[in-house]
Amino acid sequence: MDYLPVFLKLRAARAVIVGGGRIAARKADLLLAAGARVTVAAPRLHEDLQSRVAAGELVHLAQAFVPAHLDGAALAIAATGIRAVNTAVSQAARERGVPVNVVDDASLSTFIFPAIIDRSPVVVAVGSAGQAPVLARWVREQIEAILPSSLGALARFMGERRATVQRAIGAAARRALWERIVRGRTAAHVLAGEESRAQRAFEAELLISQLTTSAATGASALGEVYLIGAGPGDPDLLTLRALQLLQQADVVLYDRLVPAAVLERARREARRIFVGKARGPSPEHTPQEDIHEMMIRFARQGLKVARLKGGDPFVFGRGGEEMEALARHGIPCRVVPGITAALGAAAAAGIPLTQRGLSQSVTFVTGHVAEDERLDWRALAGAGQTVVFYMGVGRLEPIVARLRAAGARDTLGAALIERATLPEQRVLRATLAQIAALGSRAGISPPALLIVGDVAGVAPAADAAAMRPPAPAETAADLMQPI
Repeated sequence: MDYLPVFLKLRAARAVIVGGGRIAARKADLLLAAGARVTVAAPRLHEDLQSRVAAGELVHLAQAFVPAHLDGAALAIAATGIRAVNTAVSQAARERGVPVNVVDDASLSTFIFPAIIDRSPVVVAVGSAGQAPVLARWVREQIEAILPSSLGALARFMGERRATVQRAIGAAARRALWERIVRGRTAAHVLAGEESRAQRAFEAELLISQLTTSAATGASALGEVYLIGAGPGDPDLLTLRALQLLQQADVVLYDRLVPAAVLERARREARRIFVGKARGPSPEHTPQEDIHEMMIRFARQGLKVARLKGGDPFVFGRGGEEMEALARHGIPCRVVPGITAALGAAAAAGIPLTQRGLSQSVTFVTGHVAEDERLDWRALAGAGQTVVFYMGVGRLEPIVARLRAAGARDTLGAALIERATLPEQRVLRATLAQIAALGSRAGISPPALLIVGDVAGVAPAADAAAMRPPAPAETAADLMQPI
C-alpha cells in the first residue's frame, strides 16, 4: 500500500486550512463534520466560509500564511492554488510533525483525502493513492448504491446493546451472535425503521446464544467447517458465497494451489494454516488425517473453519473424504463449489471443452493414475471427446504413450496450460505425438493440466468453419501462447 488508511479523531482538535476559496470551503465542511476546531488563514474568503465565520463555526485569520499559523495544529490543509505558498505550508507542517494535505499535490502531502461514503457512524473511505481520483469516486458511487441509507441506525442499534451482550454471553460466542444480527431479521427490522420489532428479534437471538453456550465454562456452541473451492487461481473467479464465508472464517486451512491473492480475500484476523501436500518426504507435507483432525478440533472450539482448496472441493480435492470425516464427528459442514481447473484453464486458453462436430463429451482424469490398469484407456483414446488430465505434467510421457497405444491418433490435438488464469499463464498447443517433447523443452511445470482432443486445436476467436486439429509444428516456441 502507498498509504495506510486510518480514521483520525479530530473532535475538539485544532485544524488549519490555508486558503479561502471553494475547495477550502469543502475541506472545512469535512473537518467541521468531524468535530474539529477549524482555523482558516487567507486574506479573502469564499462566501460559504464567510457564512460559517459569521455563525461562529470557524476562526478566520485575515492574513497571508506564516509558519506560526500551524503551531498547536493537529492537521493542516493547503488549498491556495499557489505552488510557493502550498510548499511553505507543507514544509512548516513537516517541521512541526503535523499531518498535511496539499490539494492536488501528493508530493507535498503526508496524507490524502479519500472518497467518502458517510453512513455515520459507519464511514467508508475509498482511495487510489492519488493516482485516479475519478476512479475512486466511481468506486464510491458503486458502494454507496448498495449501502442502505439507514445503515448508521443499525450501527447505533448494535452499539447501544454491546454492553448487554458482553454481560450475557462469553467472548467466543459474541461474533456469531452479531453476524446473525447483521444478516438476519434484526437488521432487516432496523433498516426498515421498525425499532420495536428489531428489539424483539434481538432478544430472541440473544436468548438462543445463551441457551447454546455453557454458562459455567463460557465455551461456545459447536463451530462449523466450510469446504470452499478457490477456483483456478484468479481471485476474481471466487464465487460470491466463497467470499462471504472467507470473511466469516476464524481459521483458514489452505493448500499449495491457493495463491496469496486469494488468501488476501479472507478476514484479516483469521488464522491461516498451510496444509498442502507434497510428493515424497517433505516438511511441507500434511497428511490427510492431520487435516481432518485440525478441522474437527477447531470446530469443537466453536470456530468457523474455511477449508480452502484450489479448483472445486469435489473434483480431485478430497472434499468427499473431509465431508465424511466431519459427519462422523457431528461437525456441521457447508460445501461451496469452485470453478474447477479444467473449466477455468480451458476458458482462459480459449479452448471449448465441447464443440459441435469435434467433441460431445468431457472426461476428467487425475494424472496420478497414468500407470493404473483399471482405467479404460481405449475409451479415453476414443474419438469425438475431450479428456482433461489433472496434475499430469510429471507423468506426461506415460500418459501420451498409453493414449497412443490405446488407439489415439498421433495428430489428435493437445494443449498444456500452465498456471491457468494467472498473469503468468502459458499455453502450449501441439499434436498428441509432439506434446510431451515440446512440453519438456518449454519447461512447463506444475500447476498445469493437459487437454487432449480435437478442441485443443481450435484457435481462439477463429471462425467455426476453420476449426480443425493443429498441423505438425517444429518447436515449442512456435506453439507457446503467453496470456
